[in-house]
Amino acid sequence: MPIIPWVTPHEAPPDTTAFVMASRLETKSLKHVPRFFWQSYKAWKQVRTAPGALGASLEAQLTKGVFYTLSAWQDRAALYAYARTEPHKSIMTGLRPATRDSVFTFWEVPAGELPIDWADAKRRLTEEASTPHGHP
Repeated sequence: MPIIPWVTPHEAPPDTTAFVMASRLETKSLKHVPRFFWQSYKAWKQVRTAPGALGASLEAQLTKGVFYTLSAWQDRAALYAYARTEPHKSIMTGLRPATRDSVFTFWEVPAGELPIDWADAKRRLTEEASTPHGHP
């Protein structure tokens, strides 16, 4: 189970809040795993130079076809700007047909609590996946 450890592209200013995103992506078939891993790695590398990126990690459960991402940003706008920037934009569009299921969750933490713990992120993803959406 390869884990690309947390990197800190930019130090968070003290006494600020970080915007965190975690995702769980599952491939439709194990035949998609090599391409999915390579593309996920390219997106992770992009985070290392993305404006506003405070940290990121990637976990790939290759034999299950499951990929987890975890990143922290100076704010929501920085995350969304990264998501709309190449190569991330094309990577996600290109992988969509190979993706069976995906879950995303977002929260804020004091910047002093970075890096984010994987156990906490996975717990939040599990909670998000079990929450009914679209209901008042």
